[in-house]
Amino acid sequence: MCGIVGIVGHNNVNQALYDALTVLQHRGQDAAGIVTCENNKLFLRKDNGMVRDVFRTRHMRRLVGNMGIGHVRYPTAGSSTSAEAQPFYVNSPYGITLAHNGNLTNAAEIGDDLYRSDLRHINTNSDSEVLLNILAHELQVLKKLSPSEDDIFNAVSKLHDRCRGAYAVVAMITGYGIVAFRDPNGIRPLCFGERETENGVEYMVASESVALQALGFQLVRDVAPGEAIFINSKGQLFTRQCSEKAHFSPCIFEHVYLARPDSIIDGISVYKARLRMGDKLAEKIRRVWADHDIDVVIPIPDTSRTSALQLATNLGVKFREGFIKNRYIGRTFIMPGQSERKKSVRQKLNAIELEFQGKNVLLVDDSIVRGTTCHQIIEMARDAGAKNVYFASAAPPVRYPNVYGIDMPAATELIAHDRTVEDIQKIIGADFLIYQDLEDLVETAKDGNPSIIEFDCSVFNGEYVTADINEDYLRRLEQNRNDGAKILKDVEDPDAIDLHNAN
Repeated sequence: MCGIVGIVGHNNVNQALYDALTVLQHRGQDAAGIVTCENNKLFLRKDNGMVRDVFRTRHMRRLVGNMGIGHVRYPTAGSSTSAEAQPFYVNSPYGITLAHNGNLTNAAEIGDDLYRSDLRHINTNSDSEVLLNILAHELQVLKKLSPSEDDIFNAVSKLHDRCRGAYAVVAMITGYGIVAFRDPNGIRPLCFGERETENGVEYMVASESVALQALGFQLVRDVAPGEAIFINSKGQLFTRQCSEKAHFSPCIFEHVYLARPDSIIDGISVYKARLRMGDKLAEKIRRVWADHDIDVVIPIPDTSRTSALQLATNLGVKFREGFIKNRYIGRTFIMPGQSERKKSVRQKLNAIELEFQGKNVLLVDDSIVRGTTCHQIIEMARDAGAKNVYFASAAPPVRYPNVYGIDMPAATELIAHDRTVEDIQKIIGADFLIYQDLEDLVETAKDGNPSIIEFDCSVFNGEYVTADINEDYLRRLEQNRNDGAKILKDVEDPDAIDLHNAN
């Protein structure tokens, strides 16, 4: 996952872009970037690191202009070097910069085609650069000095025809405006909003509504699957459905873990969806473990807190904060290597012993992916004096790789792959383990927006909504994107050859 933002305003947008990226920091801690436009000139700053570390006062002063886009990244494909930091730039036609959240499932195939038929060279391992060059090619074949909004929408339509997978994109066409679009399945989130100023209306697009809210923009709506919106440099908004094959299947894992609870995605309050997850999990505990002896429910901060509180309330059991989180350690799920994840758990969490001593404790997490974190947390609970340690997941077992932009690439790294619940319970060291049922999870999201018929639940059921994923693809994905491959790429691909980074 990554976070993207774009703003067309009436004054400099550098500070607004920076503030939006800090709100979206949970979507990526590996790299950050902003590009702005003034008088047909681009001003770019991007590098590895958190938003607060990448941008200093000297950088912000150079990022002038009334429109711009921004990105926060965590690595799913490619490496975690700054060569992969976004936005990416291509000078022809017009000068286009692009930031992307998601993952193309046919990136390798398109990359070949781009060189053979379009004569375009791809300089990184990032599928975002592939997307940029496709958009650039489809605009270049028009051979027009000034593209109209119709030209831009037609280019997006042709991009949809060539690309498969998940992509929420924001791109800036130098001097003309910002275009944002979403793949025909709407897998990754994207929304837009507006705010009134004394100089007129300003527009903003972002991965999550919370970024709009933080900057005083009113959420207009989510970008529909296959839809594109274009805001020209004069601040005029145009929208068009650019795909005849749109079929809404948003990613349900956004509601489980990825999104902030104060966001509204596709009309669904993430917070309320997580409350319902707690209710459903409590109902299952009553059904399969009616004579439970749980003394206290303790969440694993932060994402599971909402579900855990509702679960405890529903069961009539005490809810306590048993772990204190070090706010200066990043989210372990999105750290690039397994060794780094292992090392960070005890640095990130510290147990309050009085909440554990002599008690039967139910620990609640949003999900279990690799199992490393929950195994160590269970050990911490026992070290703090817990009598029995039970574990509950607000999501079903994660058994299959994710191919749409979440860092779950290798089946062999997923603790639930080819294992029973009893096997997993033994491996993580719990006295009892319970998972959410998939039907219940889907219902918690659907209750927020009944018009959504289908969600992408591929990490749970292995059913990929783009219908182009087979065993060969998953095998190649595992070879290229497991933790070992990432570490090797980082060693072999140092920043010495970095054509995209501007200091």
